[in-house]
Amino acid sequence: MSDRLIRPARNLYGSLRLPGDKSISHRYAMLGTFAEGTSRFTNFSTGADCASTLACMQALGAKVNRLDDHSVAIAGVAGRVTPANHPLDCGNSGSTMRMIAGLLAPQEGRFTLTGDASLSRRPMERIRKPLEAMGARITLTDGHAPLTIEGAPLRAIDFTTPTPSAQVKTCILLAGLQTAGTTTVREAVRTRDHSELALRAFGAKLTRTANSVSIAGPQPLHAIDAAVPGDISSAAFFMCAAALFPGSGLVIDALGLNPTRASLLDVLTALGAHISVLNLEEKNSELVGTVQIAGPAEGLGSTEISGSLAAALIDELPVLAAIAPATSGGIRIRDAKELRVKESDRIALVAGNLRAMGAEVIEFEDGLDVPGGQPLHGATIDAGGDHRIAMAFSVAALKAEGETLIQGAESAAISFPEFFDLLDLVAER
Repeated sequence: MSDRLIRPARNLYGSLRLPGDKSISHRYAMLGTFAEGTSRFTNFSTGADCASTLACMQALGAKVNRLDDHSVAIAGVAGRVTPANHPLDCGNSGSTMRMIAGLLAPQEGRFTLTGDASLSRRPMERIRKPLEAMGARITLTDGHAPLTIEGAPLRAIDFTTPTPSAQVKTCILLAGLQTAGTTTVREAVRTRDHSELALRAFGAKLTRTANSVSIAGPQPLHAIDAAVPGDISSAAFFMCAAALFPGSGLVIDALGLNPTRASLLDVLTALGAHISVLNLEEKNSELVGTVQIAGPAEGLGSTEISGSLAAALIDELPVLAAIAPATSGGIRIRDAKELRVKESDRIALVAGNLRAMGAEVIEFEDGLDVPGGQPLHGATIDAGGDHRIAMAFSVAALKAEGETLIQGAESAAISFPEFFDLLDLVAER
């Protein structure tokens, strides 16, 4: 369905187990393709973005088999891909395009990466600069896809990322994995470290400091069997929804709780939500546990998100902004200019949709001020083809007066096809 009608809820209650983490699934698919042997992944992401990565890996010579709806087996190419005789379609997935470019740049052959209209608007200069510093030959179209790579041996570099980006870091590390010498990536703000953890799980050796990661190449990778943890960015929508309702009770099992991704728990706790983490354990270097969350009887307070916290929460900021009117003191977001070059201009869409629901919002180039104590009314929401906007405003609609129509709700399938079914499961009406 392209549109979805969301009715207000009385409470949020239940237990969920979520599809596999999108970020980890992308990386496991790429590393499983590069590795020697057959890797098997359970609870692999069901999102369209990760399906795009799997299709690209298959086109490059990996044998990809979906064992069921949530399991994937990948027979790797042992370090040498086969150039496809057609462009590799990355769909809507910036992760696929940016990271696969690093995997392919040191390989022999010519590779062209394309995407849909949204992906073709997103900036790709950020990966061309480091790859060209390594000696790669990259051609873009006005700084955007289509992207063409003339594969060739590269040289190791020491590179400082100008904008915090786990995708750019991963791109460089995947190129460095195949390049003689030691390649180092430095970050002013530490980004999510799924790539480093996944590379180690597949047998690679890396060195990390507080603000850098280095990889010596070339190194082979070896197949693994792994369960992908539940996606915390997907869980964010349900945790924020539960936080809205005093007396709510939500349990999310087998959830990925990587410290570079779990800042949302701290923010919701600061807002007043009651959160417990149980059964915490490490699997393939990733932390996994059960999260219990309940809304506070006195309602949510207020908070400010800026600096390194904004970078860590970049995927969760839309839903935090969407619930801000229901807090007592509002939420202030700064240092989040990256939101303007995601699948949409998320700052503009969040502001516009909140205003459509009756809220006052102050918009800045790098963020938003959303005052608290603002009741929302149902409205027609423009998702802008953006999965996180569609889901964020479905959460806001649970607390609105009257029904809300989410136009473009099908975009949720980019990361989370099951979202609306699971929301119906835990929303009490």
